[in-house]
Amino acid sequence: MGRSDDTIKIAGKRLGPAEVEDVVLELDDVSEAAAVGVTDPVKGQKLVVFMIPKPKFSGDPAALAETCADAVAKRLGRPFRPSKVHIVSQLPKTRSGKVMRRLIRQSYSNEKPGDLSSLDNPSALEDISALSKITAN
Repeated sequence: MGRSDDTIKIAGKRLGPAEVEDVVLELDDVSEAAAVGVTDPVKGQKLVVFMIPKPKFSGDPAALAETCADAVAKRLGRPFRPSKVHIVSQLPKTRSGKVMRRLIRQSYSNEKPGDLSSLDNPSALEDISALSKITAN
């Protein structure tokens, strides 16, 4: 499901980001989500989820992230449990509103983003890049 370059391969098991995002979006407190695979020396890739809570959400962000990871593991299997779930204020999107997973993956992995001509909100990349630096420490 989705673009072939967005396919996530964890320990030899293939997964489409839309499969993960569908599970996350079923949670009552989540309004948007993006799932990407980032390089992992042991598994090949690891699953990282970025989500935006609904405006009415006033609970504990860490509890929401844990609920998200549990829901994905329960529905798709333990091998697909996200290694990290980040709560963000925005996702990088095109002018037509499509989430740019490629840029999420590259920013989180501290790679050069390449073509940004269709990106509508560059500040989203700064937030994601900052998360990767916090996670690495």
